[in-house]
Amino acid sequence: MCAILPVLWLAAAPPDAPTTAPVFEPVAVCRDAGAGGYEAFPDILRTREGELLCVFYAGFAHVSLPRWAKGGVLPPECPRAGRICLVRSTDEGRTWSRAGVVADTPLDDRDPSIMQMPDGELICNYFSHRHDDKRGYQFVHSALVRSRDGGKTWGPEQEMFRQWVCSSPIRRLSDGRLGIALYFHPGENRVRGKMVGGFSVSSDGGRTWSEPVRIGDNSDIPLDAEPDFVEVAPGRLLMLMRPAMAYSWSTDGGRTWTEPKRVGFRGDAPYLLKLRSGLLLLGHRHPGTSLHISADDGQTWGPNIQIDACTGAYPSMCELPDGSVYCVYYTEGEASDIRGVRFRATGTGIIPVPPGPRPAQ
Repeated sequence: MCAILPVLWLAAAPPDAPTTAPVFEPVAVCRDAGAGGYEAFPDILRTREGELLCVFYAGFAHVSLPRWAKGGVLPPECPRAGRICLVRSTDEGRTWSRAGVVADTPLDDRDPSIMQMPDGELICNYFSHRHDDKRGYQFVHSALVRSRDGGKTWGPEQEMFRQWVCSSPIRRLSDGRLGIALYFHPGENRVRGKMVGGFSVSSDGGRTWSEPVRIGDNSDIPLDAEPDFVEVAPGRLLMLMRPAMAYSWSTDGGRTWTEPKRVGFRGDAPYLLKLRSGLLLLGHRHPGTSLHISADDGQTWGPNIQIDACTGAYPSMCELPDGSVYCVYYTEGEASDIRGVRFRATGTGIIPVPPGPRPAQ
């Protein structure tokens, strides 16, 4: 096992105290994908062709299964439970297309993420629930689909793992392998209860995956998992997990990991992005939609920066060619939607970037 590094703070302010909220003009990325009016859990990618692609969950509720439907019957617009949808932008996020379908199985397909391989192929990974009379809903598997035409059409579903599920992107490591952060319930295959984190790699473009390395089996920290990871230097990986915001390090490319330790602030659904400038961004929920910045690859973190008061969150970010960052997140509630904001990150905070004028119709 590698040594655990302490987490210190860059600022004198309490790390979970929100700074003065920047003033944003959020863009409506998607208000209704045609699956029941509930949109959530977005993930964004800027392709090598210059498009922004945003994948997200679409259904009629936070979990779109018959148990949650009125009268116990799925509505006509959502006949196969929750689905994975996609919208695209060709103007750096000022405007977005209508939603198309990426994956829609009879299960509740959710928490999608998207990445692009060096040859241009797109991979969208997600996980699925099914109805369970005793527990309400139950993890089934994590899976992926592929596109060779820029996300216009998608191939058949490929199962990745049983029980193990994912809520963050597959990421390409410096040695060419693919890595993914995972989680599952170690007792019974269910949603509620302590989770453990996991990590798996693929050496063949995601067609086969290694047995997940378990992270947090012996931890006394309550984990709801939903982990994300980033490679901060060749072979050196940082993973973060909700809700205590626990961290774990690997110095051997993900083969072994330290026991999780508390970062020092609360956060759900972490998302990590290392910028070309060297700054490391951490987006998360609580309070509202929030952000932390690290100037030393996650060993220390600055104070909380609140982007939006909405409590849906599940932020995802990508860096644009000019060095600014586009961040998508969602608003929780019956009329939930996907929002987008743009900003520049500095060592001390963020500067909002106006979305710019909409093109003439």
